[in-house]
Amino acid sequence: MATEASQPRTRAPRPNIGALQWLRQNLFSNWWNSLISIVLLFLVFQALSALLRWTVTTEGWIAVTSNVRLLMVGRYPPDQLWRPELVAALVAVLLGLSGGVWRGIPLVLAGGFSVAMIILGLLSLALPPDQAPPVFSTRLFLFGVAALAGLGIAAGQRLGEVLRWPLVAGWILLYPAAILILRGVGEAAIGTNLWGGLMLTLILAVSGIVLSFPLGVLLALGRRSNLPVIKWFCVAYIELIRGVPLVTVLFMASLMLPLFLPANVRVDAVVRAIVAVTLFSAAYLAENVRGGLQSIPRGQIEAARALGLNVVQTTLLITLPQALRAVIPVLVGQFIALFKDTSLVVIIGLMDLLGAAQAVYTQPQWLGIPGGVWRETFFVVAGIYWIFSFTMSRTARRIETDLHVGKL
Repeated sequence: MATEASQPRTRAPRPNIGALQWLRQNLFSNWWNSLISIVLLFLVFQALSALLRWTVTTEGWIAVTSNVRLLMVGRYPPDQLWRPELVAALVAVLLGLSGGVWRGIPLVLAGGFSVAMIILGLLSLALPPDQAPPVFSTRLFLFGVAALAGLGIAAGQRLGEVLRWPLVAGWILLYPAAILILRGVGEAAIGTNLWGGLMLTLILAVSGIVLSFPLGVLLALGRRSNLPVIKWFCVAYIELIRGVPLVTVLFMASLMLPLFLPANVRVDAVVRAIVAVTLFSAAYLAENVRGGLQSIPRGQIEAARALGLNVVQTTLLITLPQALRAVIPVLVGQFIALFKDTSLVVIIGLMDLLGAAQAVYTQPQWLGIPGGVWRETFFVVAGIYWIFSFTMSRTARRIETDLHVGKL
């Protein structure tokens, strides 16, 4: 017999009120609320009107529009731009097919990606023609990628379950395939010293997220191990890495590591940065996962043992999935912070998105513009960071809602 406590909780229905009544209840309910609302509305109006005037009248946008390629791919050779464009096309196809097969969050991401490419394509009509080969021009590429994502959605909805496992394999192979395409092989290889802009930022962020996740989970499990050697090694690693800032780890990887290597051994600068970001992120991720593991009641582990499951089966089937589900908000916050922290690689000489922005506003041809062009350049860079961070945040919120995280 269902008790009152076991009944599903339902929210009280919201009253259907008009705009004027909502304003009267929330902004002008009494004289001091009205005064505060008027002052705040005046300040917001002043700020927005000043921003709009600056956006329309400033001359600095020409610096951004003239350096779109530098901001996107750094000093990547113009005749090799088909490589990052091919990677973007592969992402669009996989994202579209995933949206068509799984619907839900992948479909929202695929639709948003396609719409964003169309908007950027329309905006590119106002840009000066770039120097890329005509078949790979920016406008054709943007509209083509949007079309690929849309066609992928349609194909995924039509084929359905047939594509489920091939898509999983495709997402797993995408990372090494993208690195191989961007790098090239043999004499056609493109040095990572030419990688830069948003492309390098995404490579560092994705590498840090993808590679630090399994390492962090292993460290979290190792810290809870009953074997003293494994436990204290994981504890020492986590506490050591968490005790220093990311800049220190980057300097160690960039400047100190070559001193300990043989003279004929050289590790690529981007690889060193990826390793440093991965090791740093894994230490924090391990602590987040450990917190999730500690939240699992002891009774579940004892019940699993009573059913005959061994330690590995109990961890993989019972405790770890629940722990990861419980710490989704924390993990997403860490991934967003990692995406923004990759801007620190500019200190060790890599030209990521922030480094490309610095290269743009220091170009001598913009010295004649009053006040320089740094405001416009950093405004665009901030917008790019916000779009990616906001997308990650909203996606995580949707996942939390679907998985009922935080609800009994």
